[in-house]
Amino acid sequence: MFVDVAKIYVKAGDGGDGIVAFRREKYVPAGGPAGGDGGKGGDVIFVADRELNTLLDFKYKRHYKAQNGERGGPNNMHGKDGEDLIIKVPVGTVIKDAETGETIADLSREGDRAIVAHGGRGGRGNAHFATATRQVPRFAEVGEKGDELWVILELKVLADVGLIGYPNVGKSTFLSVATNAKPEIANYPFTTKYPNLGIVYISEGESFVLADIPGLIEGASEGAGLGHQFLRHVERTKVLIHVVDVSGSEGREPVEDFIKINDELKKYSPELAQKPQIVAANKMDLPDAQAYFELFKEEIEKIGYEVYPVSAATGMGVREVLKRAYELLKQQKMLDNEQEDAKPRTFVYYKKKDVKPLSIRKENGVYVVEGTVVEKVARNIVLNDHDSFRYFQNFLNKLGVFDKLREMGIQDGDIVRILDVEFEYYE
Repeated sequence: MFVDVAKIYVKAGDGGDGIVAFRREKYVPAGGPAGGDGGKGGDVIFVADRELNTLLDFKYKRHYKAQNGERGGPNNMHGKDGEDLIIKVPVGTVIKDAETGETIADLSREGDRAIVAHGGRGGRGNAHFATATRQVPRFAEVGEKGDELWVILELKVLADVGLIGYPNVGKSTFLSVATNAKPEIANYPFTTKYPNLGIVYISEGESFVLADIPGLIEGASEGAGLGHQFLRHVERTKVLIHVVDVSGSEGREPVEDFIKINDELKKYSPELAQKPQIVAANKMDLPDAQAYFELFKEEIEKIGYEVYPVSAATGMGVREVLKRAYELLKQQKMLDNEQEDAKPRTFVYYKKKDVKPLSIRKENGVYVVEGTVVEKVARNIVLNDHDSFRYFQNFLNKLGVFDKLREMGIQDGDIVRILDVEFEYYE
């Protein structure tokens, strides 16, 4: 079963909490704060692996979570970092942010890596909050939450040469004759719903991967038929064999079919139209095909394409087309200079987080303070600890929260709320 698209949820590990602890050593009667920091949460990393061929596993498991960081320890001991979660995917997998559609990474080489979700930072222990005036801090930070997001995985077939053409022009038969592949062959549209791959052997040490890609129709660049599924796989190939039913057995005009499909390639991606393309005029074994072929060849060669008469059903002309495709493939690979740029790459993605600006509103007599920065600090407050609350007050004062409250007319005894933290205001 070939699965080429999957949607999964990934969650990086949360950072471990910092702790409150104090030195308890012999001959040190008044040990200072010694609470250690929490460990960092694990990242979620995708890695391209040639051993995998489909995204089938992701149809059965949809949620992936990296390990959380551990809490800090006494004596300034740092908590253990969470282990990264490594998710292996086939070479040729494109990763996209499901929410925005943004492409995160294109893992087209063996060993390519993509860090898509970052683990949360560990919280600081109370040792970080000691000052000359606050020598016994009894509070610490909680760890930050790890990134989480839904991603879409799209697998683009890594074939050297692709068979393109309308449905039922004989691409699957061509593949079965050219290789040892056994694609489904039947006389109805879209017999091929997933790419079929086969190896073409030209001679000793000379071979390439040939893909029979789902049939293309007019409007495919806008998603008609199997449109985008088809075009996604064509992008990977270096040479195209355009199979045309030159006999007109399906009631279509061969030249018109050829032009329409190339128009769809151009609309989807101008680069696709620039790929080397050989035209295989198929079904030459059918009656009157020869007469149609001469007219077809004349028109297509005027445009600048090579045309070969072929009968996939009998094998006539198939070998000649494959040899020419291999010649073009070698030329294309030399132009690409693939050997100079074959090292694995690392992609790093940071999802844009919503940052709430500082705002204050009055709701049912309570002053509600909101904002990303102030809420982050509020999560670490220990209300019944004098030092912790004093630290929080100083932070709010520096942020200008109290100035804004005074401007809004706050009075002594009024309630101020930040997240679940509520306190009475007094000058």
